[in-house]
Amino acid sequence: MNITAEQPQKRQPLPSMPTKDQWSGGFFLLLVIVGISALIYSTFSWMTDEQRLPLSHLMVEGDLHHVSPKDVQIALASLSHIGTFMTQDVNELQKVLKTVPWVAQISIRKQWPDLVKVYIVEHKASAIWNGNALLNKSGDVFNGRPNDVIDNMVNLYGPDGSSEKVLDVWKLSSEKLAPLGRTITSVVLNERLAWQIILDNGIRLELGKDARDDRLNRFIKLYSRLGDKAEQVSYIDLRYDTGAAIGWIPDDDSAQERNK
Repeated sequence: MNITAEQPQKRQPLPSMPTKDQWSGGFFLLLVIVGISALIYSTFSWMTDEQRLPLSHLMVEGDLHHVSPKDVQIALASLSHIGTFMTQDVNELQKVLKTVPWVAQISIRKQWPDLVKVYIVEHKASAIWNGNALLNKSGDVFNGRPNDVIDNMVNLYGPDGSSEKVLDVWKLSSEKLAPLGRTITSVVLNERLAWQIILDNGIRLELGKDARDDRLNRFIKLYSRLGDKAEQVSYIDLRYDTGAAIGWIPDDDSAQERNK
């Protein structure tokens, strides 16, 4: 017969009731959390309220000759609204200001609490393009006003997408013509991709499509032989394998005879 002895059971301690001090501490902690949350919400609401904290001041910087602070202000005024320091997207401001004529690069920074700082780099114009636009030094067409450039800037013409090529031809041709003391006022690449150059003394050079450099070299040799007669030349057609055709400016007597 097996006899087992009963083990005395351990009594679990009864849960203690929160004391008055513990209730007070928890309530105080809750008040702190609520107070901090209310403060954060109130601060955020104040910082995002366009009526109480608008971006109301503008500073424009850069070596500017064609873009004025007023141009920048007018462009920003086209936005439906300008937010606060917290809400306004700088990328949106950059996108709008990129449309201002002459703006090449732009950097925008917000400064607490209500200032927008705008730093602008302008395009450097190299030529007038197709009479109504401008080219920078890389041959890129940019949004600028031809009336804003100097009077003796070269005029370049060509089909869409040819601006870089036409600018390069102008630069290379100008170097070739420099020893003659002549400059170029216009370079034209027409729809048939034939080249035409107009010099500062009014002579028009017809170079055609092919062998442009060879034909220009032929003109340089010919020009040195013309001497004083060069002032009477209207155009020189170099679209031949050898030689050239010269068109002369009619003298006053001949012109009067033809008009009778």
